[in-house]
This record gives sequence, structure tokens and C-alpha cells, in this order.
Amino acid sequence: MKKIICIPDSFKGTLSSAQICEIMEKSIHQHFEFCEVVKIEVADGGEGSVDAFLAAVGGEKVHCSVSNPYFESMESFFGVLNGNVAVIEMAAAAGLPLVSDRLNPMETTTFGVGELILAAINRGCKKIIVGLGGSCTNDGGCGAACALGVRFYDAHGKSFVPTGKSLIDISRIDLSGVDPRVFDVEFITMCDIDNPMYGLKGAAHIFSPQKGADPTMVLKLDEGLIHLADCIKNQLNMDVSTIPGGGAAGAMGAGMVAFFNSKLQMGIETILDLVQFDRLIKDADIIFTGEGKIDSQSLQGKVPIGVARRAKLAGVHVIAVVGTIGSDIDAVYDMGISAIFSINPEPVPFDIAKLKSKENLALTMDNIVRMLKIKSHL
Repeated sequence: MKKIICIPDSFKGTLSSAQICEIMEKSIHQHFEFCEVVKIEVADGGEGSVDAFLAAVGGEKVHCSVSNPYFESMESFFGVLNGNVAVIEMAAAAGLPLVSDRLNPMETTTFGVGELILAAINRGCKKIIVGLGGSCTNDGGCGAACALGVRFYDAHGKSFVPTGKSLIDISRIDLSGVDPRVFDVEFITMCDIDNPMYGLKGAAHIFSPQKGADPTMVLKLDEGLIHLADCIKNQLNMDVSTIPGGGAAGAMGAGMVAFFNSKLQMGIETILDLVQFDRLIKDADIIFTGEGKIDSQSLQGKVPIGVARRAKLAGVHVIAVVGTIGSDIDAVYDMGISAIFSINPEPVPFDIAKLKSKENLALTMDNIVRMLKIKSHL
């Protein structure tokens, strides 16, 4: 073995992508001392995405002051990668932990996310990647749009910054004051769900309860998103109501498309493009990937499948090391995964298994690499 790629997703609640990469590398070098191990940390757009991108391709972490979800000043950050590419975590300005015990998606805003975008533009960034995940908001991205110059007016002609409760009050959307530099930026939005903007599978019904919404709030928030979608359609000539992923992060996905002409893209595809994955794997002997649980839902575009699809085109075998193997996984082999191994040696509850996740991953990797070593001597 001369070159092995390690590109696992995190095992939610147990191990980060970086930790898994380190364990994989150690196991590989115990048996193939001189093998080149390329480690690629994976982020899903939520908390930790900036650090993961910086670790993968290098760059600088920039700190700045922005508004928190309640329009209060706070310190935040974004990443600047080589080539004037910025990476922004929505959660860094509109994340659930930032509101603590003040959960209320009727009142929270994405204005600070827009301020992070503006700060990146001020740094000269021409491509901005915005990761959606872990938000406490349900404003359809209107707050972020306001920070970049979009103006929303009510029926009385008064300008305001819409939040979840006041989306219903939007009467007119005015783009004339948008910072002209926005139109020179390529926006990519990392979005790993396919929920639409509104409806029973939309932002309010599916995600707002975990942000503090009671059943009455859910209905009002959904009504507001329906109204926003109608305003966007009638005034901006754009239908974002049924875009897959439009409901991500309180319908921030739809807002990124409507106000920033952004492309919604699976997080793994964004990462693979940035690290030039297709070039990296040309001379690779094998690829290790993984996630907490692999099942039929993985086919929707999770990390192992995104990796496997690219690897299959290059003719490189992929081994998935996972926490749990679910049912209905036959199709993942057709996607390019050659073999799947669970790190759990015995059937125990997750609360127990997670306590030994490092040891179990190391043992599993050791056995897999021993097998590869035997094969290399045949």
C-alpha cells in the first residue's frame, strides 16, 4: 500500500471526523509504515465546518463582531481559504447554543449571518460557502438579506427586519439597495437535507419545535413562510417554494437562492470539489470512509455515498467503517462501496457502545489493515 485516503464523516455524539482520521492513520502506519495517508476532515455545514475546511485545505480563521440571534453584539468568525474563498458557518451567528434558554424562532434572526457574508466580501472573497445547520431561526434568510441591503416593507411602507413572526407582514421586497459587490460573488450553500420551504415537511413543521416552537407557533411560522414564498414569486419572479433543501435552517436554503442566487449543494460534494478529490484519488490504493450509521437514508447523498460515487468512476475501492449497519443497504454497493465494517463487536445500547468508540474503531481498523496486509503479500 503506497497511498490511502481517509475521508470519514463524524460519528454523531461520539467521534469527530478529525478524531476518526487520526485513529485510521495510526492503524494504517502500524502495518504500512511508509504509506502516504491523506486525511480529509468532513463537515456538514454546522458547527465545526470552518475548522474542518481549514484543516483540509489551509487558510485563515478571521474573527469579527456581528449580531447574535437577538440583534445583540457578539464575536464570531469565518474562514478564508486559498483563492479568496470564504467559509461561513450559519451556526456561528445564528446557532442554537447562542440563545441558551431563550429559544424562540418567532423572534430570532439571521442578520448576523449576513454580517459575516459582508465581512467576507470586505476581505475580497469572490466565492462564499455558507454551511446550513444547527440554526435557531425561522426567518427564511430575510435577516441575512437585510444585512446586505435588501429592504422589506410592511403595508404602511415602513422598513423592517423580518423574523419568524413578522414574515407575514412583508408587503414589498426592494433589492435596489443591495451591495453591488454581492452580484460578483459566487455563493455555494451546503445543505444536506431535501425538505421544502414550507408545508408538513417544511422548515416550520419539521425543525422549529426543536428551536422552541409550540404547535401554535409552528402554524404561524409556516404561514409566514408561505407568505414569504408568495412575495418572492410575485415580486422577484422566482419560485423557491418546492426547491429541495429550501427548508433547511429555517428556510435559509430558500433565502440563499432567492436573495443571493446561491446554488444549494450537498456538503460532501462541496468538500470533494474544494480538495480536488478526483485528482487526489488517481493514484490511491484504497479509500476509507464512514459515518455513525449506514442505511437506506445514506443513499440520499451522505458522505460515504458521495465519496463512493467519485471513487467508482476512478476505479478505486472504498471501505466504509461505521458505527452501525442498518437495513436495506444492498444499493450502497452499487454506488461504489466495496465493503462495510461495523466497529461495534457486540450488540449493546448506544449509551454503552459510545464509551468505547475509540477503542472499537482502533480494533476494527487494525483488523481491516491486517487483512489488507495479507492481501498485499499474496
